[in-house]
Amino acid sequence: MTTQTPIQGSIVAIVTPMAEDGSLDREALRNLINWHADEGTDGIVIVGTSGESPTVNVQEHCELIEIAVQQAAQAGESRGRKLPVIAGTGGNSTAEAIELTKHAKQVGADASLQVVPYYNKPTQEGQYQHFRAIAEAVELPVILYNVPGRTVADASNETLLRLAQVPGIVGVKDATGNLDRGMDLIRRAPKSFAVYSGDDLTAVALILMGGQGNISVTANVAPRAMHELCVAALAGNVAKARELQFQLFELHRAMFVEANPIPVKWALQQMGMIASGIRLPLTPLAQECRDTVLGALKSANIAVV
Repeated sequence: MTTQTPIQGSIVAIVTPMAEDGSLDREALRNLINWHADEGTDGIVIVGTSGESPTVNVQEHCELIEIAVQQAAQAGESRGRKLPVIAGTGGNSTAEAIELTKHAKQVGADASLQVVPYYNKPTQEGQYQHFRAIAEAVELPVILYNVPGRTVADASNETLLRLAQVPGIVGVKDATGNLDRGMDLIRRAPKSFAVYSGDDLTAVALILMGGQGNISVTANVAPRAMHELCVAALAGNVAKARELQFQLFELHRAMFVEANPIPVKWALQQMGMIASGIRLPLTPLAQECRDTVLGALKSANIAVV
């Protein structure tokens, strides 16, 4: 496995734009990626939780990765910088995760994001064997993804530290929101193992303690501010990081008034960036939550149409 400099900064967990009937809006995705390149986003996660990975079929999943890789390459080249793509290729079937990861490698993704297997509740040993099998099967850097609020199964720090010794496993997205656990992991992990926040509200604190960046929902609607926040935190500029965190605070909270990505897709629709499409069992943002999201957009100085 070729070593590489860890991706740092604001990495958007990008939504999957859809038409009103739920079909993929490929052109809107390309436009979003161009916008992120312009706004300073440091990396793209495609087909993660925010990308509605549970409801895209395998063909769509593969196509979305291809589009993201191609468009990010074009956008980065025209702007004189690289825009890396991390492909969400995890699953609760090890064999399926390997096949998706092989496809991501084939089409040029920079890394894969591997979620803790959900629903089947693997043991800690099962998780270790699952992730190790993927890393050994495909020569593509693996970033683990621990989000127990969604998966039920929770990767312990001890398991993550074991996995940090496996060649090809280069980091973890810690979406627990637990700073105690996050700091302990940063303190004990090898320096080559990157710890990313997966929780916008606590990301700045984790980065200031040594995290490499934030895989962000908020960056979907405030990419420039999230990039600048991560730059400040990575540089240890506490005053600037605090200022930006308070500017985005209401937005961080509003993005989870209902299950992600319901609020963020509705916010992007209000900004004129995407159409209203979302797939069942997710539904459009409830009427009683809309003023909260609009107010948060306003507090972050984000214009709506």
